[in-house]
Amino acid sequence: MGVNSTTTVNKIQSELPMSVVSSPLEIHNVRLPPRRSTSQKLRQRLSDIFFPDDPLHRFKNQPSWLVKLMLGVQCMFPIFQWGPTYNLSLFRSDVISGLTIASLAIPQGISYAKLANLPPIIGLYSSFVPPLIYSLLGSSKHLGVGPVSIASLVMGSMLSETVSYTQDPILYLKLAFTATFFAGVFQSSLGILRLGFVIDFLSKATLVGFMAGAAIIVSLQQLKGLLGIVHFTSKMQIIPVLASVFKQKEEWSWQTIVLGFGFLAFLLITRHISLRKPNLFWVSAAAPLASVILSTILVFLLRNKAHGIAIIGELPKGLNPPSSNMLFFSGPYLALAIKTGIVTGILSLTEGIAVGRTFAALKNYQVDGNKEMMAIGIMNIAGSCSSCYVTTGSFSRSAVNYNAGAQTAVSNIIMASAVLVTLLFLMPLFYYTPNVVLAAIIITAVIGLIDYQASYKLWKVDKLDFLACMCSFFGVLFISVPLGLSIAVAISVFKILLHVSRPNTLVLGNIPGTTIFHNVNQYREALRIPSFLILAVESPIYFANSTYLQERILRWVREEEEHIKANNGSKLECIILDMTAVTAIDTSGIDTLCELRKMLEKRSLQLVLANPVGSVMEKLHQSNILDSFGLKGVYLTVAEAVADISSSWKAQP
Repeated sequence: MGVNSTTTVNKIQSELPMSVVSSPLEIHNVRLPPRRSTSQKLRQRLSDIFFPDDPLHRFKNQPSWLVKLMLGVQCMFPIFQWGPTYNLSLFRSDVISGLTIASLAIPQGISYAKLANLPPIIGLYSSFVPPLIYSLLGSSKHLGVGPVSIASLVMGSMLSETVSYTQDPILYLKLAFTATFFAGVFQSSLGILRLGFVIDFLSKATLVGFMAGAAIIVSLQQLKGLLGIVHFTSKMQIIPVLASVFKQKEEWSWQTIVLGFGFLAFLLITRHISLRKPNLFWVSAAAPLASVILSTILVFLLRNKAHGIAIIGELPKGLNPPSSNMLFFSGPYLALAIKTGIVTGILSLTEGIAVGRTFAALKNYQVDGNKEMMAIGIMNIAGSCSSCYVTTGSFSRSAVNYNAGAQTAVSNIIMASAVLVTLLFLMPLFYYTPNVVLAAIIITAVIGLIDYQASYKLWKVDKLDFLACMCSFFGVLFISVPLGLSIAVAISVFKILLHVSRPNTLVLGNIPGTTIFHNVNQYREALRIPSFLILAVESPIYFANSTYLQERILRWVREEEEHIKANNGSKLECIILDMTAVTAIDTSGIDTLCELRKMLEKRSLQLVLANPVGSVMEKLHQSNILDSFGLKGVYLTVAEAVADISSSWKAQP
């Protein structure tokens, strides 16, 4: 090497810490991970995928089978974990919170059943059996279980597209119970097989847009009840709904409008009070039941004058009748039931786990996601056999439960007991309850799902997430609820594929006074080392991105050479690929590295790998690619690679 090379080496070494320059040949070897058999690797990989929390760790080193059996029972039924330490003080708190959420659950149950186009009594049935089962199997202390608006809306819209709930109510009811059964089977299967990552494809951005769109659709649908319209469209899109509202102007009832908007204002005011002063949470919690009671009394007193106000009518007394005989597993509608069950199952599971984890974080305890999937799934399977439709953890009930001081899942048992008393003795009291109040309760409940602050944050942080949010929102409004959700999921999956197939590649420079090499765009003080191009790949190297990475690296090389030529810099001689973030590589990625090395060699450029992780190093070794890289082809760090290679250049005549 000549004078220019010596100058280059001196400049390189001047940019590195003195400790590196003084001993450039003390290079650490890049070691292979410990040798393991294929079965050991497979077992470890499957364990990492399906058992990241190591659910069997509590059974290790236990003295007897009796202890292990007890631990197994506690694992399946969390109630046996906290049950032995349960006391009167905890029970007092749970009674108060249980009765508080019961005051919310009863009117919500009736309202949400109508949202799913089901008889109102089904909503009360669904607030009795599922909470009892969840209290035995669930791991959350604060989750309030029952029907929820989103799952009710989706079930109602998907089933009513094919079957009319007015013309064939028995078939519609059978479809609802069968869909609930398949929702439960799907949910519990995810928990048993530990496949919870499936619900992660519903990203937060997707759910923000979906829930906002669904909330608007739900609210517009309630105009039927608020205005007293009898003949209303069964479609769920915004244009047909608004068209139906103004097309049926002659059916508007002024008595219904006055009553409905009066109670809607009352409910919204109480909600606002509770939001402004959390200590007054009970105001909004008690408002729905208070509205039902007051409106029922008012309509009863005016029953001879207010003929235009539609009422619920007679509701049957008694416990949940069995419905296992109404489930069907063959016939032309089976595919519709399965599809509806899976969609509503995913949505309810996502909401239930998210709500449970939210309140668990506030009280610093952990909710087991797989246990929650099994608990929610089993309660829906049992519910489908006892005249219930899809249920999950409700955010509004859980918030009230938390604020009321719930300590354990016994609050769900207290709530279910209150619903039981209602079913047995109080059903005749709902005869004169006006439908318009149920519509007002639904609007008040779903209006909180419109989270404009979250969408604004998405716009600021991630434009692609915002696009998914908006596609979900407008898809629900203008196309349909299921298709809107499908479009948003497709965009989320596309985002994942985009990140995998088009990963980031960065140019690294040395931060003066350290051996740290970092992104030159992020750290302006980072200095590029003459004659070296140091690149980092921030992704595994797979078949999906290997061709892109090869082309992108060659482009970096070309742009670097053009930059050097324009600025009369030192000739480019070495490309260092920092593989710290390359967590995996497949055969296509290995072939890409081989081809890249050969292409660069033809241009008299050396390719060097820095810090390949254990699994990557093992595959490189097994493929014999390391032989072609030679002794100075793989280094533990970028700093060692720069120091050793520059020293070897200096040693050459």
